[in-house]
Amino acid sequence: MFKNVLGNEKVRDLLVNSVRENKVSHSYLFVGTEGIGKSLIAKEFAKMILCTKKDNVYCDVCKSCIEFDTANNPDFKVIEPDGNSLKIEQIREFQSKVTEKPIISDRKVYIINDSDKMTPEAQNCLLKTLEEPPEFVTIILIGSSESDFLTTIKSRCMILHFNKISNEEIQGFLEQKYQSKINSKIMIEAFQGSIGKAILMKEKQEEYEKIEYIINNLESRDKIDILNMSDIIYKAKDEKFDILDYINIVLINLAKRSNKYSNCVKIVEETKKRLKSNANYDMCIDNMLFNLWEQVN
Repeated sequence: MFKNVLGNEKVRDLLVNSVRENKVSHSYLFVGTEGIGKSLIAKEFAKMILCTKKDNVYCDVCKSCIEFDTANNPDFKVIEPDGNSLKIEQIREFQSKVTEKPIISDRKVYIINDSDKMTPEAQNCLLKTLEEPPEFVTIILIGSSESDFLTTIKSRCMILHFNKISNEEIQGFLEQKYQSKINSKIMIEAFQGSIGKAILMKEKQEEYEKIEYIINNLESRDKIDILNMSDIIYKAKDEKFDILDYINIVLINLAKRSNKYSNCVKIVEETKKRLKSNANYDMCIDNMLFNLWEQVN
């Protein structure tokens, strides 16, 4: 069970025991930062619930388990956002199917990923099902921000809070699975307890190390040098907010040694605001780098 899942042992134990004791709830809300394994745990939990061998948590050999592993189990469905939000039409489609009886198992499981992206209309629509769910259905909502859910939604769910994964666990996982060692303490801090983020950043470790080098040398190089060194930032338009977040983590650590870096964080945050307003990317980066250099020199 819980293959390739790190951390959150208490949550995992609670879910396993609920299956063993036949005390599975009709609705759950899994809350925690992105990339810490909420969806993986939800899928493992769903597989346990649907397994037809009642003497085990899941057996891997019954028809339900086999079809689950090949993504063909008709009693299991994952709902994803349509674009930037989960829309009321998606919830209505889910409601049209939820009352249909299971085919293989004696239960059905629905996972709604990024459910904190539901529009208020979609949440109110979903509430009708949460208030009177079919007895054979379990619904698992997954989200990063508990505050984005209506109080009425939260009151109908068992809320499980997921903790960030320790740096030691993440490093051990990367070394074991990818034979990859992260040497930068700043980069490890930037993982923010998210194994998903760690895997993505690992692929671009050299890029992040170059950015760290640029910010660490704001005082020792002149403006033109900094601009010439920063080609890596100008090319990172598609991941601009991840890059700017990383720059701020570097700056916050520098601010522990010198107060002159404190205002630099504000400069980066202002840059993020302008980019969210669709300002020109290259001009924003020009302006940010000049202002950072002037702030510390």
